[in-house]
Amino acid sequence: MSERMQDKSMPHWVKAIAIGVWFIPLFITWIKPDLMDFPTWASMTLSGIAMGCLIFLMAVGLTIIFGLMDVLNFAHGVFFTIGAFIGWKLFNTLLLEWVESDGFLLNIAAITLAIIVASLVNILLGILMERIIIRKTYGDHLKQILVTMGVGIIVVELIRIIGSAEVETFIIPGWFTEAFFIGEVMVIRYQLFSILMGLLFFVLIQWFLNSTKIGLIVRAGVENPQMIKAMGYNLNKVFTGIFAMGAVLAGIGGLIWAGFEENVDAAMGDHNLIYAFVVVIIAGLGSVKGSIIGAIMVGIFFNYVAFFVPQLAAGSLIILMCIILMLKPSGLFPQK
Repeated sequence: MSERMQDKSMPHWVKAIAIGVWFIPLFITWIKPDLMDFPTWASMTLSGIAMGCLIFLMAVGLTIIFGLMDVLNFAHGVFFTIGAFIGWKLFNTLLLEWVESDGFLLNIAAITLAIIVASLVNILLGILMERIIIRKTYGDHLKQILVTMGVGIIVVELIRIIGSAEVETFIIPGWFTEAFFIGEVMVIRYQLFSILMGLLFFVLIQWFLNSTKIGLIVRAGVENPQMIKAMGYNLNKVFTGIFAMGAVLAGIGGLIWAGFEENVDAAMGDHNLIYAFVVVIIAGLGSVKGSIIGAIMVGIFFNYVAFFVPQLAAGSLIILMCIILMLKPSGLFPQK
């Protein structure tokens, strides 16, 4: 990984403001409870964390592919959409009885099977895309942008033809539609499931990159590919595997996101790709830890702005990105 210039340390008062600003909505519940009470704030924050964990699944694949392979993949959103549509199709056909059941085991079995099928499809597509298209563009970011944007447009149109051109309702497994209360705060089971999935994959990715032989080869291969080749490792195969892993993570994120939004749409990957790129930029390119923190920040910030000023919700993410980059030009956790 190329060495990046470290940011200058921020003054303590700037750090205090940067942390304190996130507690403004909570402060409002105390001084103006008619505008927002504590249960509303807690539910909104929990929903933002769940949203962030799902954005992380898409963003982390993007940041790994760029940080480890130096590839800008603007077609990354299609894997997200494919995962969502595979889940939608399976839930409405082969697994309908399991999904409509209120039993936890049948519901989790349906989700697990859908994740496996979506992962297998995206592994195959990721391998084909890397070998046939991406491999010819290594070292040329302009080609990568143009080619992957073209691939993304083509695949989205194919999804409209094969899947559906309309927005379709996504069935949430019965047990996960229920909620429980912690005091006066309502917690929806599916939101909690989304958070746990995001945290689970964060731990697995960190373990893979830092504690496995393949992960260490990948990191070393980015730093010094000639050395890895001299040791007899086929770096092309390793990079193909990393690209496929990124595709799988995006597909899983798309499948779970479809339940979070309760619908699927052929353009959903493109919409969420914006969130993912914002996260990658504010996190620090190639940073997995930065991606989970940045994604949760994006999810919470989006929910807060959507509550107070709905018209600014989408554009607020650009504002957040600009503020963070002014304070930390290389992102929250830039790779050294």
